[in-house]
Amino acid sequence: MVIILGFANLIADGFSMSVGAFLSSKSEKERFQKEKSREYWEIEHMRESEVEEVQTIFSELGFKDEMLDKVVQKITENDDRWVDIMMKHELEMIEEKKSSFAIGLTTFISFFVFGFIPLLVYLLDYSIAEIDQKFLISACLTALVFIVIGWLKSVVTKTSHIRGIVETLALGLIAAILAYAAGDLLKHWLMG
Repeated sequence: MVIILGFANLIADGFSMSVGAFLSSKSEKERFQKEKSREYWEIEHMRESEVEEVQTIFSELGFKDEMLDKVVQKITENDDRWVDIMMKHELEMIEEKKSSFAIGLTTFISFFVFGFIPLLVYLLDYSIAEIDQKFLISACLTALVFIVIGWLKSVVTKTSHIRGIVETLALGLIAAILAYAAGDLLKHWLMG
């Protein structure tokens, strides 16, 4: 029963996470394109105020006098370059180049692979040999998975490995406690 529920939950949660990642990426891309179109419109219809915005951005970056004028002139002579500068410096937006589908698929595969590890004990117990302390071993494997995920997160974000591991373990522990408590409450309510 644990194997069936585990795999069903793994597929459903993995799909849910992947759809969330896909929609989030897609929404960010749509928002980027909307803001980019708005910047083109502003350059065409509010040119003087947009030139002033470029001057402000680059004067805050330390450009002055003749050098500032040259930079502003160079940027504003090409609308594509101008919009690119405004997207990066005014709106602090950078276009996501990765496919939304690829992001969703990667999320699903990662979720499935890492989520499968705690079920491995139950699968081995069912198919090969009886294993004592399945729950404890599965919990330890889950903790190991969270340690790996925390470490990988810290590598990607270039932050403290210890902090990444502790944060991820703590969040995993909270999620486990909530899931266990919800299951225990339902068990007592339905069977009580």
